[in-house]
Amino acid sequence: MNKTELVKAVADRASISQADAAKALDVFLDTIKGSLKDGDSVQLIGFGSFKVAERKARKGINPQTKKEITIAATRVPKFVPGKEFKDILSKK
Repeated sequence: MNKTELVKAVADRASISQADAAKALDVFLDTIKGSLKDGDSVQLIGFGSFKVAERKARKGINPQTKKEITIAATRVPKFVPGKEFKDILSKK
C-alpha cells in the first residue's frame, strides 16, 4: 500500500474527504518526524513505538576501491512494534 492508497482507505473508513485524510496523514507524519528530530519517542499503545537509535561509527569497505573507510556515527529512526500489533500479525 502506498500513501495514495492509504489516504483513500482512511477517507473511506472515516467517511471524510480524501483531502482531509491526506492533510491528517501529513500532520501525523510531520508530528512524528518532529518528535524524533527533537530526540523524543512516540508511543502508540497497541501499535508500536517510533524511536531514535544511535548508530556508532564503524569500519566499512568501499566496493569500488576495496579500501577500508570509516562510516560516521549517525542517528536513525527505529520502529518497534507493540505486542498487540505482533499478535495480530502472528495469527493466520
